[in-house]
Amino acid sequence: MRLPFLSSCRRTLVGLAVVLLVAASTQAQQVRPPAYPLITHDPYFSFWAFNDTLTAAPTRHWTGQPQSLEGVVRVDGKAYQFLGKAAPTYRAIIPTVQEQPYTARYTFKKPAEGWEKPGFAAAQRWATGPAPFTDNTTLRGTTWTGGDVWVRRTVTVTGPLPKGKLSLMLWHDDDVEVYLNGVLLLKRTNYNGRYEYFPVPEAARQALRPGENLLAMHCTSPQGGEHLDAGLYEELPQQLLPTATQTAVTVTATQTTYSFTAGAVQLTVNFLSPLLLDELETVARPVSYVTFGAASSNSQPHAVQVLLTEAGTAAANTPYQQVTTQAGRGSTLAWQNIGTKDQRILGQAGDNVRIDWGYAYLAAPLTAQTGTGAPVSLKTAFVQSGKLAATTTATTGQAQRTAIAAVLDLGRVGAQTTEQHVLLGYDDLYSVQYFGQNLRGWWRRDPATTMPKTLQTAEADYARLRQKCTAFDKQLYTDAQAAGGQQYADLCQLAYRQAIAAHKIVAGPKGEVFFLSKENFSNGSIGTVDITYPSAPLFLLYNNELAKGLLRFIFDYSESGRWKKDFPAHDIGTYPLANGQTYGEDMPVEEAGNMLILTAAVVKMDGKPDFARQHWPTLTKWVGFLKRDGFDPTSQLSTDDFAGHLARNTNLSVKAIMGIASYGQLAQQLGDQATATEYLTLARDLAKRWQTMAQDGDHYALTFDKPAGSWSQKYNLVWDKLLGLNVFPKEVAQQELAFYLQHQQRYGLPLDSRKTYTKSDWIVWTATLAERDADFRALIQPVWQFANDTPSRVPLNDWHETTNARQVGFQARSVVGAYFIKLLEKRLAK
Repeated sequence: MRLPFLSSCRRTLVGLAVVLLVAASTQAQQVRPPAYPLITHDPYFSFWAFNDTLTAAPTRHWTGQPQSLEGVVRVDGKAYQFLGKAAPTYRAIIPTVQEQPYTARYTFKKPAEGWEKPGFAAAQRWATGPAPFTDNTTLRGTTWTGGDVWVRRTVTVTGPLPKGKLSLMLWHDDDVEVYLNGVLLLKRTNYNGRYEYFPVPEAARQALRPGENLLAMHCTSPQGGEHLDAGLYEELPQQLLPTATQTAVTVTATQTTYSFTAGAVQLTVNFLSPLLLDELETVARPVSYVTFGAASSNSQPHAVQVLLTEAGTAAANTPYQQVTTQAGRGSTLAWQNIGTKDQRILGQAGDNVRIDWGYAYLAAPLTAQTGTGAPVSLKTAFVQSGKLAATTTATTGQAQRTAIAAVLDLGRVGAQTTEQHVLLGYDDLYSVQYFGQNLRGWWRRDPATTMPKTLQTAEADYARLRQKCTAFDKQLYTDAQAAGGQQYADLCQLAYRQAIAAHKIVAGPKGEVFFLSKENFSNGSIGTVDITYPSAPLFLLYNNELAKGLLRFIFDYSESGRWKKDFPAHDIGTYPLANGQTYGEDMPVEEAGNMLILTAAVVKMDGKPDFARQHWPTLTKWVGFLKRDGFDPTSQLSTDDFAGHLARNTNLSVKAIMGIASYGQLAQQLGDQATATEYLTLARDLAKRWQTMAQDGDHYALTFDKPAGSWSQKYNLVWDKLLGLNVFPKEVAQQELAFYLQHQQRYGLPLDSRKTYTKSDWIVWTATLAERDADFRALIQPVWQFANDTPSRVPLNDWHETTNARQVGFQARSVVGAYFIKLLEKRLAK
């Protein structure tokens, strides 16, 4: 739900191993990441650790759902878990629709008293429909578009009643109450964005009986987003292994490296996602590497084997979906894959969902052993023998109870490090649907390309990419530190993989590059313009072709005639279905300004105006809208409307002025001096009016009608500096900076005077307005402190509370690409 205003094996030379590990560790940042990226490629192929210790919890998808990787090292016959933790497994007593389709009686009209109890006769007149009850039509449930819904579901429970811990699994939006045989299980306000488990009170356990049971639900949804489904589950016991002792963890731009002590062996585990933006084919290829290194800590040789398992949840939206496995071999690799039996390609859209089509791959050099089975069985066999059970045949089962695996035998390791590695990949078959046409990922645009072939290519590239990524990580940190200091460099390291992996690179209908974002944990939109706007600095800096790929589909949407308004669309659908805007409200000034500014930035990075020339009539239409309606905006949605819509928004007005000036600059680059003069003059005249109308003593107000003492971050001014537009006098930004420095909280500068929460992406833009390094660092330090201190252990969230560092909303979004704007400024200044 989006709030009303809320707009990713072989023994190697010892020297190489040591050089790579030392190079990675020498730039170790001091900041404690809110979450640790492990495998990061796109919105679906994503594994994270949400805890400081790698064995503290299951590895997770960025949404927080368990997406289990487990690692066990066996040293001289004794096993230690070093990666992940077995995710809790549950047995359905009353299954949700995730596990078993069902129908229920329902009504949208308030029923009489006793509706939640068995024997309520009036329920016979209620309608019958499939679960879930939702406004998401891709879920194939009963359409519910808001207001109240009452549901009665009759279920027969067979066999002995459960003796273990009982939980209610529930997905609801918004307020909900759930009853079992008339006894209240749970009453909860607000909403949850995913299925969650809630403990069942003892009185409700007593209400469960053999035979027929009634699960009754009531949910009310006064605003956007409607979902309701529930079930009753028993948690099953787990078998836990001793854990290796984690001694260090380092995060760099493309790598996360852990160190452990396991018996008399030092173990290193390196997760490498080679997101090198200067190599389009490599960054688009959905393959990551996990490298295991072991060395004796007592100068005696020790027998070491490593097990890695990947659960079927990597290829399923829910842990209850049925999955199947396959095995194969190439010239240098053996592989296993896993995917759902159903394979509804591009069958589901939404925010807090995971992919359930295509196949997750685990590959290893031929000297390794690969196999498949239940995670517990795989681990048990490995603990006992250092090998997998002798089964590599295809298996079928629930995603949570089926896994693919590889065992690497490092032999008898001595004081010198011995390394082996595996490859993880994901073949999504088709990545997005674009106005009815299914598009392949860029890496798979040739239909003859397959994941087994791609894995072979990636294996041949392993040594080169590991060296290049290590060098790149070091250079990025060095450059960022020179631009903005160590704390700024730390933030850039945290943001790099996350920003890239919130996108998918696909081949457009004409073979062009489309770089499509997912609006993570906001509303799931695809290709959102006001997500592209803050994300763009990273891609402008490192690969301008990808920056163009963020804009092409918005131009195409307008130029095809499918979008008929004289300002750009907000989005082109709900990920992964890009069939037209699905968000219910436009952002006219916001998106028009964004597209004009970013087009000017792309042209500046290109050094030639060809991209603007291709879209000149569309840009002309959009600047016409800004000329007419942009300077003094009416009440409308903008990207910062968390506290409500604003009319006469001064920061939005700055964006309109920047958009008009950008058009003038583009006209100048195209050789149309008359148009350039017209629009640059207009922008400068509007800037003068803006200063007069927005002036409020020692700063500029939140709106033109100047509520007493109001203010806001005027981060849109940054493009006046970066693009060299020179529309506003420099004193405007410097007056604002002086004011901001007096209004910071412990964890950052609030977004505006209405609330104490903030957006960290905009703080970095605001800080980049500073002329003095000391002022830039003064604004960055609280953001660094937030990242270090936040109790919200999720992939970096960009909307947080400045008083206590807690997440307000969002996580794992691409907008942290905004952090690279200071580096972009340095590049443009050269």
